[in-house]
Amino acid sequence: MATRIRLQRHGRKSYAFYSIVIADSRAPRDGKFIEKIGTYNPNTNPATVDLNFDAALAWVLKGAQPSDTVRNILSREGVYMKKHLLGGVAKGAFGEAEADAKFEAWKNNKQTGLAALKAKEEEAKKADAKARLEAEKKVNEAKAKVLAEKKAAEEAAKAAANAPAEEEAAPAEEAPATEVAE
Repeated sequence: MATRIRLQRHGRKSYAFYSIVIADSRAPRDGKFIEKIGTYNPNTNPATVDLNFDAALAWVLKGAQPSDTVRNILSREGVYMKKHLLGGVAKGAFGEAEADAKFEAWKNNKQTGLAALKAKEEEAKKADAKARLEAEKKVNEAKAKVLAEKKAAEEAAKAAANAPAEEEAAPAEEAPATEVAE
């Protein structure tokens, strides 16, 4: 019996969620399976993978053939790296303790890279938010300047409208005063 490691689709329309399963190669995608070894959610950023590492490694060592997507997932999770190191132990190239040390170093390096990537992403988000805030401040300052100019123009228009009315009232008051003085 040829076994495959494949994805089994779940979830609603346009929101796929997959189970990683071991199945007979003749079984349909969402049909009968031998064992469920994990889940894969591509809807999150980054994609969420919950994998039983030991079971996946055991099935890969038994010869189960993964689909392309599952091969990428297993490679990212380190199953193929561990298989490679165990092959070196079997050939006598190095000991099991050294293989475990190399695998831990690989895993730590990968975690460091992911942390650096997340930090870079956060920094980019902060820089983008700061740039948007600065742009919004400039727009608000421009709007405030236009509004201040408009208010100044309205005040000048009111002052100009009030000035002739005051001038007309002032000569009328001065004229009787001059007549009385004569």
